[in-house]
Amino acid sequence: MRAARGITSRAHPLWLAYILHRVSGLLLALFLPLHFWVLALAMTDPARLDGFLTLTEAGVVKLAEFGLVFLLAVHMFGGLRLMALEWLPWSGAQKSLAAAAAALSFLVATLFLMQAV
Repeated sequence: MRAARGITSRAHPLWLAYILHRVSGLLLALFLPLHFWVLALAMTDPARLDGFLTLTEAGVVKLAEFGLVFLLAVHMFGGLRLMALEWLPWSGAQKSLAAAAAALSFLVATLFLMQAV
């Protein structure tokens, strides 16, 4: 397998952006069953849902929500980066776009956390 022109290491920012996009997608997919279970509680057992929702006031849950929003933002901006790779001509500025996507993801998640606290 040949490496893309200019990418000679797995420490390259675009390789790391690829891994971050894949891992965020996997973690989001693992989160979905829990999310659907909580939504089902709203329809089947509202009292149990209320008990579960009291847990969301804990600091560790708010930190986990930060992580979830970060994963969502990383996955969204990583997908936009992939669409840019597919549709736009290759340029060295794509490393900057990947770094900007990660920074913007962190900013979105931090703003969410600040609002939740």
